[in-house]
Amino acid sequence: MKGLKEGVTALEYDLSDAYFGAIDGSEVSRGDVHVSLSIRKTNGFFELLFHSEGIVIVPCDRCLDDMEQPIVAENRLTVKLGAEYREDDDLVTVDENEGILDLSWFIYEFIALAIPIQHVHDPGKCNAAMIEALEEHSAARSSEADDRTDIDPRWEALNKLRAKSDE
Repeated sequence: MKGLKEGVTALEYDLSDAYFGAIDGSEVSRGDVHVSLSIRKTNGFFELLFHSEGIVIVPCDRCLDDMEQPIVAENRLTVKLGAEYREDDDLVTVDENEGILDLSWFIYEFIALAIPIQHVHDPGKCNAAMIEALEEHSAARSSEADDRTDIDPRWEALNKLRAKSDE
């Protein structure tokens, strides 16, 4: 960071399985993501603009098989030089004697945050055996709930009222 000239510097990164494996994060272990980084240096501050686009491999929430999850992310980080390293929200202070900022974990976090909360295969793409087992298990649980005969008397009275209103 320290050696950058005033103005804008552009960098490009192609992240592969090797990058995700080296980071050893819990969210993503494989993928193919292109990151464009624009660094603008002005008055002792550095504004870093990240554009990440590609696919990451994550487990499907429904069948647990790996699936490709497309991601696109725009992120911003402000960096300044100071006495010691600190992270405060979107401002990172880098030790001015060292003048180096490792962006690998920041990029990983930006990618992980771009993954939707729910990720499932497109219809028909899930592991058929797993979906069948899931449906059988769900049906078994549903029939167990229907077989209960120990209904609270208050609910039974409500069911009788409902039956009368349906007539």
